[in-house]
Amino acid sequence: MPIEKEVLTTGEVAKICNVAPRTVSKWFDSGTLKGYRIPGSRDRRIPTAELIKFMKAHNIPLEGISSGRTRVLIVDDEREIVETMEKILTEQTNYEVRTALSGFQAGMECERFKPHCILLDLHIGGEGDGKAFMDMVRKNEHLQFTKIVAMSGKLTDGQAHGLRGQGYDGFLKKPFQLRQVIESIEAATNLVH
Repeated sequence: MPIEKEVLTTGEVAKICNVAPRTVSKWFDSGTLKGYRIPGSRDRRIPTAELIKFMKAHNIPLEGISSGRTRVLIVDDEREIVETMEKILTEQTNYEVRTALSGFQAGMECERFKPHCILLDLHIGGEGDGKAFMDMVRKNEHLQFTKIVAMSGKLTDGQAHGLRGQGYDGFLKKPFQLRQVIESIEAATNLVH
């Protein structure tokens, strides 16, 4: 399903290319990405056709342009949780959702899917593997703007509050409600600064 809009904001372009909005502004200001400013405003607009040319010229994967939707990867080794979350998020949101049942599968999916947000069970594959997976994502230059929301039913409130300092962008305590999941994704991927 191609993007229906002919003109995009810098925030929309940032989401499609999985970069920060400031990066898009730099591309625009340097003339690398063609577009125009709204008269009497500092706001920039980029025609979709120009974005596609730019992405092809710079080898940016075009998967993001096909939907422009927030891409969410659910990583948990409990199949029932993964399937339930995928079904609910697919039916009740506009997110593009993929799943993984292991850290290895999640790594492969990250390379292909370039998620905006990963919902990561901290205990995937045993203790400490969630942290190892997060470290791998943080070191990957193609995933530097990917947000990671930790999930666990085993942490105390104090441990959960310490997760931001470890590099996570949010936390969901199992069991959780759909509203909490959506709020966590939106808070982590919010492109409005």
